Amino acid sequence: MLLAALLVFLLWPRIEEPLQELFYPVEYRTLIEGACEAQGLEPALLMALAFTESSFDPLAVSSVGARGLTQIMPETFDWLLLKTREKLFFDNLFEPEVSLRYGALLLRLLLDEFGAPETALAAYHAGRGRVNQWLRDPAVSPDGYRLEHIPTNDTRHYVNKVMRAYGKYEEILNS
Repeated sequence: MLLAALLVFLLWPRIEEPLQELFYPVEYRTLIEGACEAQGLEPALLMALAFTESSFDPLAVSSVGARGLTQIMPETFDWLLLKTREKLFFDNLFEPEVSLRYGALLLRLLLDEFGAPETALAAYHAGRGRVNQWLRDPAVSPDGYRLEHIPTNDTRHYVNKVMRAYGKYEEILNS
């Protein structure tokens, strides 16, 4: 047991990076970097979002009907299409480039609206209306701008998971 611990200690610098990329794969890097450059986002954040949302499966469909790498809902996609004035169909979200481009746009809009990445991610998951409702509740947001406590377990877990992946992807992409 002591020998195994010593080996891990000595070999850790050589195995840490490959292990990290095993648990946090880097996929669609070029598309993610392009979408992020267009929206002024850090690629690690969009990569963490796509990894958390779909495990990088471009054909992912959620139980509530969200689609693609970034799991966008039909109503949200329609709202984003009004902003871009593009003529696309909901099925276009199965195309990695489209899903990442629109996921980056949505994330940019939410960051502009809410400021903090945690609050923007909560809105990505639970919806803007719900997050605005939470921000008006002093028990959840004493200052009305940041969520001190996310009141639902699923959204709290989601935000924590994306933020953890974001930290890992920052390490991986910047190494």
